Amino acid sequence: MSNRPHFADIARELTEAIAAGRYPVGSILPTELELRDHYRTSRHTVRAALHELQQLGLVSRRKNAGTRVESSRPRNEFRPTLASVDDLAQFGSEHLRLVQSTEVVVADRHLAGTLQCDEGTPFLRISSLRIEGGTSRAPVGWTDVYIAPEHAEVADLAREQPDRLISDLIEERYGHSIAEIRQGIQAVLVSEEMAKRLRVDAGTAALEIVRRYLDTAGKSFETSVSIHPAERFSVAMRLKRSTG
Repeated sequence: MSNRPHFADIARELTEAIAAGRYPVGSILPTELELRDHYRTSRHTVRAALHELQQLGLVSRRKNAGTRVESSRPRNEFRPTLASVDDLAQFGSEHLRLVQSTEVVVADRHLAGTLQCDEGTPFLRISSLRIEGGTSRAPVGWTDVYIAPEHAEVADLAREQPDRLISDLIEERYGHSIAEIRQGIQAVLVSEEMAKRLRVDAGTAALEIVRRYLDTAGKSFETSVSIHPAERFSVAMRLKRSTG
């Protein structure tokens, strides 16, 4: 519908409202549903507008906690940081998945080492770009997700629901729920092929993050391999001294 506001118009109006003090620092913005009804638009459009505000550093968003005003003035740079499973889910909702290809592959020696499986094991690979929702900015990263071929229906769901983690789709469809995520991180240089996908120069420093999703039985039901250019992503963790 041509009379529906564009997400940029909503973002601009909310930015002006925050700057004018209608939503002071520390306050909570109306919910996505309330904004959807107010602007008579789709929830996706509202979500894209809120993502714009978050990129500017004006608000923070947490699952089940709403959208909190953090600053009355925008900042220029946004770097997503992951420190928990909840952060990972939030990242999935805010950085939309653009599926580029799906295919069945057989693990060679190198891939078997990465996925910690037997050489020759078949997988369905879902390859995607991650972008900040509703923007034309350069991709945040590239992810190859490896799942069992019998979970092939997830590939279509991944295209239809780009703001949900594939692990959530697997849980909903097949009953595997996350009990643990094992994550490995290493510094890599971006290859020529990957440089074209991520719109960076070949040889750019990047983080390669391998995550293995384990169910309550300790069985891996998904492994993802992500490449993030260093200037677009960071990882945070908290270490506590053992009390034992």
